[in-house]
Amino acid sequence: MTKKRFELESGLRGETLVRKGLMKKIAEIPQIRIMPDLNVIKIGGHGTIDYGRDVVFPLVEEIGALKDAGEKILLVTGGGGRVRHIMDIGINLGMPTGVLAELAGKISEQNAIMMAVLLSKYNGVRIHTGDLLQLPILTALGLLPVTHGTPPYGLYEQPPEVGSIPPNRTDTGAVLIAEVMGAKNCILAKNVDGLYVGDPRIDPEAALIPEITADELLGRDMEDMVLEKKAVELLLHTRHVKEIRVVNGHVPGAITKAVRGERVGTIIRA
Repeated sequence: MTKKRFELESGLRGETLVRKGLMKKIAEIPQIRIMPDLNVIKIGGHGTIDYGRDVVFPLVEEIGALKDAGEKILLVTGGGGRVRHIMDIGINLGMPTGVLAELAGKISEQNAIMMAVLLSKYNGVRIHTGDLLQLPILTALGLLPVTHGTPPYGLYEQPPEVGSIPPNRTDTGAVLIAEVMGAKNCILAKNVDGLYVGDPRIDPEAALIPEITADELLGRDMEDMVLEKKAVELLLHTRHVKEIRVVNGHVPGAITKAVRGERVGTIIRA
């Protein structure tokens, strides 16, 4: 005789957890916004930190001033040139995508440590990815938490569409953090004024895109972008993050304007 399957009493009893009707039903249930006043600010390694004190020190003062003005901030760091170096070696040696993700994460962690030290006079403190639920108490205590942006998929990193470079990198990590915390802003600081129709370093006539939807941006299928494609794709499904702001971290005041909702850089809307 076939034995009956044991079921716990619950609203999902007997569900496969992939049924489309179920997904639509639970999508109507609102999710908690843990920190609706949080500003997730990601500073790229390649775009900002690698430029050294001339760029980083003014960023430290600007972010510190925002914190002193009462803004709740989580600073997220990228990896930069050293990530590109270790990936180049790893790809040449045939490392799997998950191993490349592990290696890249260790580099962005180094930048988080350095930024936390530089922000120490503003109560900067380095936190790990597992500490995100401590953010409400950390900010209430007057601390300025700093973490790295590499999502903790590690060896479980999903394969990319083409090649072996991990698709979930630090821009994507910043968006994921902002989403789970229900943050007010997700700001990516780069070394250009925003998203352009082409590479402004190659084509000085390339026009800045002040605002665009995620659908439209993905539909353009651009050869290159100033942010990760996966970060844009996430906007198609996020519940709390409805826009990503891309600003120039080399321009004093650009991040402050973005935090205050002023027009600056590029806004990518859900």
